[in-house]
Amino acid sequence: MYLIKKKSKTKSNGKKAPAEEKKHYMEPEYTKVRVVDFDLKDLVSLPTKEIDLNEWLASNTTTFFNLINLQYSTISEFCTGDTCQAMTACNTIYYWYDERGKKTKCTAPQYVDLVMTFVQKLVTDEEIFPTKYGKDFPNSFESLVKKVCRYLFHVLAHIYWAHFKETVALELQGHLNTLYAHFIVFIREFNLVEPKEICIMDDLSEVLCAPLPPHTHNHVTER
Repeated sequence: MYLIKKKSKTKSNGKKAPAEEKKHYMEPEYTKVRVVDFDLKDLVSLPTKEIDLNEWLASNTTTFFNLINLQYSTISEFCTGDTCQAMTACNTIYYWYDERGKKTKCTAPQYVDLVMTFVQKLVTDEEIFPTKYGKDFPNSFESLVKKVCRYLFHVLAHIYWAHFKETVALELQGHLNTLYAHFIVFIREFNLVEPKEICIMDDLSEVLCAPLPPHTHNHVTER
C-alpha cells in the first residue's frame, strides 16, 4: 500500500526538537525480542565477486523499501495529523524539501507519504533501477540509493519514537527490531548513510546489531 500523490525531487534535513521522552524501545524486555537468530552481516554481505554491486544494492534497497512500507502500514492508523503534527524522531524534526528547495514542515503521515511516493517512483524506473539483463545503472545510482536509505531511516526512527507502544500492542516489536537491525547492518556494510545522520538512534543500533547471547536465541518470540 503506497500512501500519497505528490511527486518531487527531495532532500531532507533535521532540526532539534524540545524535550526528549523516555525511550521505551530501549527497555531490555523489548530489545531482546527478535524473529531471527542468525548473523545479519552474513545476510547483507555481497555474496560473490560475480554479483554486481549495484544489482545487490538495488535488490536490497527495493526489499527494504517494501518491508519498511509494510511495517509503517501496521501503525499508520495511529499516525495522523493530530497525533503526529511533525515528523519527529528522538530530539529531531525532519523537514521536507521540494525540487525547488522549498522547506516544508509536514505532519508525519504527510512526510511518510512523500517518502514512499518518491522511493516507489525511483525503484520502478527502469532507467534508475534496471531489471533487464545488460541494462546499465546510471552514474547517479549510488547517490540515489543513499538518499533512499536516509529517508527510510527517518521512517523507522519515527515508528520507534512515536509508535512503539502501538507496535508492542500489535505484538510486532520482534519484527520491527529485526527489520531495523537488518537495515542498519546493511547501510553500515556499504556506507550508505553518514553516521551523523543516524546517530540519534545509536543506542538502539548498538543493542540490536550486537549478536544475541545463545540463551536468548529463538526464532519466533511473538504471535
